[in-house]
Amino acid sequence: MSAPRSPVRFDPRDPLGIDDLLSPEDLAIRDTVRAWAAERVLPHVAEWYERGELPGIRELARELGSLGALGMQLEGYGCAGATPIQYGLTCLELEAADSGVRSLVSVQGSLAMYAIHRFGSEEQKLRWLPAMASGETIGCFALTEPDHGSDPAGMRTHARRDGTDWVLTGRKMWITNGSVAGVAVVWARTSDGIRGFLVPTGLPGFSAPEIKHKWSLRASVTSELVLDGVRIPADAVLPGATGLRGPLSCLTHARYGIVWGAMGAARASFESALEYARTRVQFGRPIGGFQLTQAKLADMAVELHKGILLAHHLGLRMAAGTLRPEQVSLGKLNNVREAIEICRTARTVLGANGISLEYPVMRHATNLESVLTYEGTVEMHQLVLGKALTGLDAFR
Repeated sequence: MSAPRSPVRFDPRDPLGIDDLLSPEDLAIRDTVRAWAAERVLPHVAEWYERGELPGIRELARELGSLGALGMQLEGYGCAGATPIQYGLTCLELEAADSGVRSLVSVQGSLAMYAIHRFGSEEQKLRWLPAMASGETIGCFALTEPDHGSDPAGMRTHARRDGTDWVLTGRKMWITNGSVAGVAVVWARTSDGIRGFLVPTGLPGFSAPEIKHKWSLRASVTSELVLDGVRIPADAVLPGATGLRGPLSCLTHARYGIVWGAMGAARASFESALEYARTRVQFGRPIGGFQLTQAKLADMAVELHKGILLAHHLGLRMAAGTLRPEQVSLGKLNNVREAIEICRTARTVLGANGISLEYPVMRHATNLESVLTYEGTVEMHQLVLGKALTGLDAFR
Protein backbone atom coordinates (compact mmCIF):
# COMPACT_ATOMS: atom_id res chain seq x y z
CA MET A 1 0.00 0.00 0.00
CA SER A 2 1.54 3.29 -1.10
CA ALA A 3 2.11 6.08 1.38
CA PRO A 4 -0.48 8.86 1.23
CA ARG A 5 0.58 11.94 -0.64
CA SER A 6 1.10 15.11 1.30
CA PRO A 7 -1.70 17.61 0.61
CA VAL A 8 -1.07 20.09 -2.18
CA ARG A 9 -0.71 23.63 -0.88
CA PHE A 10 -3.48 26.02 -1.92
CA ASP A 11 -2.01 28.93 -3.87
CA PRO A 12 -4.15 32.11 -3.80
CA ARG A 13 -2.42 33.27 -7.00
CA ASP A 14 -3.24 30.00 -8.79
CA PRO A 15 -6.19 28.45 -6.92
CA LEU A 16 -7.02 25.93 -9.69
CA GLY A 17 -3.42 24.84 -10.25
CA ILE A 18 -3.43 26.07 -13.86
CA ASP A 19 0.36 26.29 -13.81
CA ASP A 20 0.37 22.48 -13.77
CA LEU A 21 -0.98 22.62 -17.34
CA LEU A 22 2.04 24.58 -18.53
CA SER A 23 5.34 23.19 -19.79
CA PRO A 24 8.68 24.36 -18.40
CA GLU A 25 9.19 26.39 -21.58
CA ASP A 26 5.75 27.99 -21.18
CA LEU A 27 6.61 29.00 -17.64
CA ALA A 28 10.03 30.33 -18.64
CA ILE A 29 8.54 32.54 -21.36
CA ARG A 30 5.82 33.77 -19.03
CA ASP A 31 8.28 34.60 -16.28
CA THR A 32 10.64 36.37 -18.71
CA VAL A 33 7.86 38.62 -20.02
CA ARG A 34 6.58 39.24 -16.49
CA ALA A 35 10.06 40.29 -15.33
CA TRP A 36 10.51 42.60 -18.34
CA ALA A 37 7.15 44.26 -17.71
CA ALA A 38 7.95 44.68 -14.02
CA GLU A 39 11.21 46.43 -14.84
CA ARG A 40 10.33 48.45 -17.96
CA VAL A 41 6.61 49.23 -17.71
CA LEU A 42 5.19 49.06 -14.20
CA PRO A 43 7.46 51.71 -12.61
CA HIS A 44 6.44 54.27 -15.26
CA VAL A 45 3.04 53.37 -16.67
CA ALA A 46 0.93 55.44 -14.24
CA GLU A 47 2.88 58.54 -15.28
CA TRP A 48 2.57 57.63 -18.96
CA TYR A 49 -1.15 57.13 -18.51
CA GLU A 50 -1.56 60.43 -16.69
CA ARG A 51 0.39 62.27 -19.40
CA GLY A 52 -1.44 60.44 -22.18
CA GLU A 53 1.62 59.19 -24.02
CA LEU A 54 3.88 56.19 -24.53
CA PRO A 55 7.37 57.66 -24.57
CA GLY A 56 10.22 55.59 -25.96
CA ILE A 57 7.87 53.38 -27.94
CA ARG A 58 10.55 52.58 -30.52
CA GLU A 59 12.96 51.45 -27.83
CA LEU A 60 10.23 49.38 -26.18
CA ALA A 61 9.48 47.77 -29.54
CA ARG A 62 13.13 46.79 -30.01
CA GLU A 63 13.24 45.33 -26.50
CA LEU A 64 10.07 43.35 -27.17
CA GLY A 65 11.66 42.17 -30.40
CA SER A 66 14.71 40.95 -28.52
CA LEU A 67 12.37 38.98 -26.23
CA GLY A 68 10.83 37.32 -29.29
CA ALA A 69 7.41 38.80 -28.51
CA LEU A 70 6.74 40.38 -31.93
CA GLY A 71 5.04 38.02 -34.35
CA MET A 72 6.00 35.29 -31.92
CA GLN A 73 3.58 32.66 -33.29
CA LEU A 74 4.88 33.02 -36.83
CA GLU A 75 7.50 30.74 -38.34
CA GLY A 76 10.67 31.95 -40.06
CA TYR A 77 11.77 35.46 -41.02
CA GLY A 78 13.23 36.08 -37.56
CA CYS A 79 10.01 35.12 -35.73
CA ALA A 80 10.07 32.94 -32.64
CA GLY A 81 7.68 30.21 -33.79
CA ALA A 82 6.10 30.06 -30.33
CA THR A 83 2.99 28.05 -29.47
CA PRO A 84 -0.46 29.65 -29.09
CA ILE A 85 -0.26 29.08 -25.32
CA GLN A 86 3.08 30.87 -25.12
CA TYR A 87 1.73 33.78 -27.16
CA GLY A 88 -1.33 33.93 -24.92
CA LEU A 89 0.75 33.97 -21.75
CA THR A 90 2.80 36.81 -23.22
CA CYS A 91 -0.37 38.81 -23.90
CA LEU A 92 -1.61 38.14 -20.36
CA GLU A 93 1.62 39.37 -18.76
CA LEU A 94 1.85 42.46 -20.97
CA GLU A 95 -1.75 43.46 -20.28
CA ALA A 96 -1.24 42.88 -16.57
CA ALA A 97 1.13 45.83 -16.95
CA ASP A 98 -1.05 47.86 -19.33
CA SER A 99 -3.42 47.26 -22.23
CA GLY A 100 -1.52 49.78 -24.33
CA VAL A 101 1.66 47.71 -24.30
CA ARG A 102 -0.25 44.54 -25.16
CA SER A 103 -1.97 46.46 -27.98
CA LEU A 104 1.42 47.46 -29.38
CA VAL A 105 2.42 43.79 -29.55
CA SER A 106 -0.97 42.56 -30.81
CA VAL A 107 -1.15 45.02 -33.68
CA GLN A 108 2.46 44.47 -34.64
CA GLY A 109 2.36 40.68 -34.60
CA SER A 110 -1.22 39.43 -34.86
CA LEU A 111 -2.44 42.01 -37.36
CA ALA A 112 0.31 43.64 -39.43
CA MET A 113 2.91 40.83 -39.42
CA TYR A 114 0.29 38.09 -39.60
CA ALA A 115 -1.25 39.73 -42.69
CA ILE A 116 2.13 39.85 -44.44
CA HIS A 117 3.08 36.33 -43.36
CA ARG A 118 -0.21 34.79 -44.48
CA PHE A 119 -1.09 36.83 -47.55
CA GLY A 120 2.17 38.41 -48.72
CA SER A 121 4.60 37.41 -51.45
CA GLU A 122 8.00 36.00 -50.58
CA GLU A 123 9.56 39.32 -51.52
CA GLN A 124 7.19 41.20 -49.19
CA LYS A 125 7.91 38.80 -46.34
CA LEU A 126 11.67 39.17 -46.77
CA ARG A 127 11.41 42.95 -46.98
CA TRP A 128 9.26 43.56 -43.93
CA LEU A 129 9.06 40.65 -41.48
CA PRO A 130 12.64 40.42 -40.16
CA ALA A 131 12.72 44.14 -39.34
CA MET A 132 9.28 43.93 -37.75
CA ALA A 133 10.22 40.84 -35.69
CA SER A 134 13.22 42.71 -34.28
CA GLY A 135 11.17 45.83 -33.55
CA GLU A 136 13.27 47.99 -35.88
CA THR A 137 10.16 48.61 -37.99
CA ILE A 138 6.75 49.15 -36.39
CA GLY A 139 3.63 48.26 -38.32
CA CYS A 140 -0.03 49.21 -38.13
CA PHE A 141 -3.24 47.69 -39.49
CA ALA A 142 -5.72 50.04 -41.12
CA LEU A 143 -9.25 48.70 -41.52
CA THR A 144 -11.58 50.85 -39.37
CA GLU A 145 -12.85 54.11 -40.88
CA PRO A 146 -14.52 57.16 -39.29
CA ASP A 147 -17.95 56.05 -40.51
CA HIS A 148 -17.40 52.30 -40.76
CA GLY A 149 -16.31 50.39 -37.68
CA SER A 150 -18.41 47.28 -37.14
CA ASP A 151 -19.36 47.23 -40.85
CA PRO A 152 -16.05 47.18 -42.74
CA ALA A 153 -17.84 46.18 -45.94
CA GLY A 154 -18.98 49.80 -46.19
CA MET A 155 -15.43 51.18 -46.34
CA ARG A 156 -14.83 54.19 -48.56
CA THR A 157 -11.06 54.09 -48.82
CA HIS A 158 -10.35 53.05 -52.39
CA ALA A 159 -7.43 52.17 -54.62
CA ARG A 160 -7.43 52.74 -58.37
CA ARG A 161 -5.06 51.64 -61.05
CA ASP A 162 -2.90 54.28 -62.73
CA GLY A 163 -0.66 52.53 -65.21
CA THR A 164 1.18 49.84 -63.24
CA ASP A 165 0.77 51.73 -59.96
CA TRP A 166 -2.01 51.92 -57.42
CA VAL A 167 -3.29 55.21 -56.01
CA LEU A 168 -4.91 55.11 -52.54
CA THR A 169 -7.33 57.69 -51.21
CA GLY A 170 -9.30 57.64 -47.97
CA ARG A 171 -9.16 57.83 -44.18
CA LYS A 172 -8.73 55.27 -41.43
CA MET A 173 -9.50 55.85 -37.75
CA TRP A 174 -8.43 54.52 -34.34
CA ILE A 175 -5.25 52.98 -35.70
CA THR A 176 -2.86 51.73 -33.00
CA ASN A 177 0.82 52.47 -33.77
CA GLY A 178 -0.21 54.64 -36.74
CA SER A 179 1.94 57.69 -35.98
CA VAL A 180 5.11 55.64 -35.37
CA ALA A 181 4.66 52.93 -38.00
CA GLY A 182 7.10 52.42 -40.85
CA VAL A 183 4.57 50.35 -42.81
CA ALA A 184 0.78 50.37 -42.81
CA VAL A 185 -1.32 47.39 -43.89
CA VAL A 186 -4.17 49.29 -45.53
CA TRP A 187 -7.39 47.65 -46.66
CA ALA A 188 -9.12 49.43 -49.54
CA ARG A 189 -11.89 48.94 -52.05
CA THR A 190 -10.84 48.22 -55.64
CA SER A 191 -12.66 47.28 -58.84
CA ASP A 192 -11.78 43.67 -57.98
CA GLY A 193 -13.03 43.82 -54.39
CA ILE A 194 -11.34 44.66 -51.10
CA ARG A 195 -7.56 44.26 -51.21
CA GLY A 196 -4.70 44.76 -48.78
CA PHE A 197 -1.78 47.09 -49.52
CA LEU A 198 1.60 47.53 -47.85
CA VAL A 199 2.12 51.28 -47.64
CA PRO A 200 5.47 52.71 -46.48
CA THR A 201 4.43 55.61 -44.27
CA GLY A 202 6.97 58.07 -45.67
CA LEU A 203 5.29 58.30 -49.06
CA PRO A 204 3.84 61.63 -50.30
CA GLY A 205 0.17 61.99 -49.42
CA PHE A 206 0.38 59.80 -46.31
CA SER A 207 -0.09 61.38 -42.88
CA ALA A 208 -0.93 59.97 -39.45
CA PRO A 209 -2.00 62.61 -36.91
CA GLU A 210 -2.13 61.20 -33.40
CA ILE A 211 -5.52 61.14 -31.66
CA LYS A 212 -5.48 63.06 -28.40
CA HIS A 213 -7.96 63.59 -25.54
CA LYS A 214 -8.51 59.87 -24.94
CA TRP A 215 -9.66 58.70 -21.51
CA SER A 216 -8.78 55.09 -22.26
CA LEU A 217 -5.64 53.46 -23.66
CA ARG A 218 -3.80 56.64 -22.79
CA ALA A 219 -0.39 54.92 -22.71
CA SER A 220 -0.76 53.92 -26.35
CA VAL A 221 -0.25 55.58 -29.74
CA THR A 222 -3.61 55.89 -31.52
CA SER A 223 -3.86 57.69 -34.85
CA GLU A 224 -5.93 58.68 -37.81
CA LEU A 225 -4.48 57.74 -41.20
CA VAL A 226 -5.02 60.10 -44.11
CA LEU A 227 -4.30 58.79 -47.61
CA ASP A 228 -4.42 61.61 -50.13
CA GLY A 229 -3.58 60.08 -53.49
CA VAL A 230 -0.78 57.90 -52.13
CA ARG A 231 0.99 56.23 -55.06
CA ILE A 232 2.39 52.74 -54.53
CA PRO A 233 3.82 50.21 -57.00
CA ALA A 234 1.96 47.13 -58.18
CA ASP A 235 4.02 44.86 -55.96
CA ALA A 236 2.65 46.58 -52.82
CA VAL A 237 -0.63 44.66 -52.97
CA LEU A 238 -0.95 41.53 -50.83
CA PRO A 239 -1.42 38.81 -53.47
CA GLY A 240 -3.09 36.26 -51.22
CA ALA A 241 -6.01 38.32 -49.91
CA THR A 242 -9.17 39.29 -51.78
CA GLY A 243 -12.35 40.36 -50.02
CA LEU A 244 -13.06 40.71 -46.31
CA ARG A 245 -11.87 37.20 -45.47
CA GLY A 246 -8.33 38.54 -45.41
CA PRO A 247 -8.68 41.24 -42.74
CA LEU A 248 -11.24 39.25 -40.75
CA SER A 249 -8.87 36.30 -40.44
CA CYS A 250 -6.25 38.69 -39.07
CA LEU A 251 -8.76 39.98 -36.53
CA THR A 252 -9.55 36.44 -35.39
CA HIS A 253 -5.85 35.91 -34.71
CA ALA A 254 -5.62 39.17 -32.74
CA ARG A 255 -8.83 38.53 -30.79
CA TYR A 256 -7.33 35.31 -29.51
CA GLY A 257 -4.59 37.37 -27.85
CA ILE A 258 -7.22 39.61 -26.27
CA VAL A 259 -8.90 36.57 -24.69
CA TRP A 260 -5.67 36.10 -22.72
CA GLY A 261 -4.75 39.76 -22.34
CA ALA A 262 -8.00 40.79 -20.68
CA MET A 263 -7.29 38.27 -17.94
CA GLY A 264 -3.99 40.02 -17.31
CA ALA A 265 -5.75 43.29 -16.56
CA ALA A 266 -8.22 41.40 -14.39
CA ARG A 267 -5.45 39.60 -12.51
CA ALA A 268 -3.59 42.82 -11.73
CA SER A 269 -6.77 44.39 -10.39
CA PHE A 270 -7.73 41.31 -8.36
CA GLU A 271 -4.26 41.02 -6.82
CA SER A 272 -4.31 44.70 -5.93
CA ALA A 273 -7.67 44.27 -4.20
CA LEU A 274 -6.50 41.10 -2.41
CA GLU A 275 -3.40 42.78 -1.02
CA TYR A 276 -5.40 45.84 -0.01
CA ALA A 277 -7.98 43.69 1.77
CA ARG A 278 -5.26 41.99 3.79
CA THR A 279 -3.71 45.25 4.97
CA ARG A 280 -6.47 47.89 5.07
CA VAL A 281 -7.79 48.09 8.65
CA GLN A 282 -11.30 49.27 9.43
CA PHE A 283 -13.34 48.66 12.59
CA GLY A 284 -10.23 47.24 14.22
CA ARG A 285 -9.28 44.54 11.70
CA PRO A 286 -8.32 44.03 8.01
CA ILE A 287 -11.31 44.41 5.71
CA GLY A 288 -10.43 41.04 4.21
CA GLY A 289 -11.80 39.52 7.38
CA PHE A 290 -15.35 40.72 6.68
CA GLN A 291 -17.79 38.42 4.91
CA LEU A 292 -18.86 40.90 2.23
CA THR A 293 -15.26 41.56 1.22
CA GLN A 294 -14.46 37.85 1.11
CA ALA A 295 -17.52 37.28 -1.08
CA LYS A 296 -16.21 39.86 -3.57
CA LEU A 297 -12.73 38.34 -3.58
CA ALA A 298 -14.11 34.82 -4.05
CA ASP A 299 -16.33 35.86 -6.96
CA MET A 300 -13.47 37.73 -8.63
CA ALA A 301 -11.16 34.72 -8.26
CA VAL A 302 -13.76 32.39 -9.76
CA GLU A 303 -14.30 34.50 -12.88
CA LEU A 304 -10.59 35.28 -13.29
CA HIS A 305 -9.46 31.68 -13.31
CA LYS A 306 -12.43 30.44 -15.33
CA GLY A 307 -11.38 33.01 -17.93
CA ILE A 308 -7.77 31.79 -17.92
CA LEU A 309 -8.97 28.20 -18.32
CA LEU A 310 -11.13 29.27 -21.26
CA ALA A 311 -8.14 31.03 -22.86
CA HIS A 312 -5.98 27.94 -22.34
CA HIS A 313 -8.64 25.71 -23.92
CA LEU A 314 -8.84 27.97 -26.98
CA GLY A 315 -5.05 27.93 -27.20
CA LEU A 316 -5.04 24.13 -27.34
CA ARG A 317 -7.64 24.24 -30.11
CA MET A 318 -5.58 26.77 -32.05
CA ALA A 319 -2.50 24.56 -31.72
CA ALA A 320 -4.53 21.60 -33.00
CA GLY A 321 -5.90 23.60 -35.93
CA THR A 322 -9.49 23.19 -34.74
CA LEU A 323 -10.21 26.69 -33.39
CA ARG A 324 -13.19 28.37 -35.03
CA PRO A 325 -13.83 32.14 -35.23
CA GLU A 326 -17.08 31.70 -33.30
CA GLN A 327 -15.11 30.20 -30.42
CA VAL A 328 -12.77 33.18 -30.40
CA SER A 329 -15.84 35.44 -30.30
CA LEU A 330 -17.10 33.52 -27.29
CA GLY A 331 -13.75 33.96 -25.58
CA LYS A 332 -13.44 37.68 -26.27
CA LEU A 333 -17.05 38.36 -25.29
CA ASN A 334 -16.78 36.51 -22.00
CA ASN A 335 -13.29 37.41 -20.89
CA VAL A 336 -13.35 41.13 -21.60
CA ARG A 337 -16.79 41.50 -20.08
CA GLU A 338 -15.78 39.59 -16.95
CA ALA A 339 -12.46 41.45 -16.73
CA ILE A 340 -14.28 44.78 -16.58
CA GLU A 341 -16.56 43.47 -13.85
CA ILE A 342 -13.53 42.25 -11.87
CA CYS A 343 -11.95 45.69 -12.15
CA ARG A 344 -15.13 47.40 -11.01
CA THR A 345 -15.49 45.06 -8.04
CA ALA A 346 -11.82 45.51 -7.15
CA ARG A 347 -12.37 49.26 -7.16
CA THR A 348 -15.09 48.88 -4.52
CA VAL A 349 -12.71 46.91 -2.31
CA LEU A 350 -10.18 49.73 -2.52
CA GLY A 351 -12.85 52.33 -1.77
CA ALA A 352 -11.82 55.88 -2.61
CA ASN A 353 -8.24 54.73 -3.17
CA GLY A 354 -9.53 52.72 -6.11
CA ILE A 355 -9.74 55.83 -8.28
CA SER A 356 -6.12 56.80 -7.63
CA LEU A 357 -3.34 56.07 -10.12
CA GLU A 358 -1.29 54.87 -7.17
CA TYR A 359 -3.22 51.65 -7.74
CA PRO A 360 -3.71 50.01 -11.17
CA VAL A 361 -7.42 49.26 -10.91
CA MET A 362 -9.04 52.33 -12.47
CA ARG A 363 -6.41 52.45 -15.23
CA HIS A 364 -7.17 48.85 -16.16
CA ALA A 365 -10.92 49.46 -15.97
CA THR A 366 -10.82 52.40 -18.34
CA ASN A 367 -8.45 50.60 -20.72
CA LEU A 368 -10.79 47.64 -20.89
CA GLU A 369 -13.61 49.90 -22.06
CA SER A 370 -11.60 50.27 -25.28
CA VAL A 371 -10.73 46.58 -25.41
CA LEU A 372 -14.44 45.81 -25.08
CA THR A 373 -15.10 47.83 -28.23
CA TYR A 374 -12.16 47.26 -30.56
CA GLU A 375 -11.76 44.17 -32.72
CA GLY A 376 -15.47 43.49 -32.43
CA THR A 377 -17.94 45.10 -30.05
CA VAL A 378 -20.01 43.12 -27.56
CA GLU A 379 -22.97 43.30 -29.94
CA MET A 380 -20.99 41.96 -32.91
CA HIS A 381 -19.70 38.96 -30.97
CA GLN A 382 -23.18 38.28 -29.59
CA LEU A 383 -24.48 38.22 -33.17
CA VAL A 384 -21.65 35.97 -34.33
CA LEU A 385 -22.62 33.51 -31.61
CA GLY A 386 -26.32 34.01 -32.25
CA LYS A 387 -25.89 33.13 -35.91
CA ALA A 388 -23.79 30.08 -35.03
CA LEU A 389 -26.39 28.89 -32.52
CA THR A 390 -29.53 29.46 -34.62
CA GLY A 391 -28.28 29.35 -38.19
CA LEU A 392 -30.02 32.70 -38.75
CA ASP A 393 -28.17 35.88 -39.74
CA ALA A 394 -29.31 38.86 -37.64
CA PHE A 395 -26.60 41.30 -38.70
CA ARG A 396 -28.90 43.18 -41.10
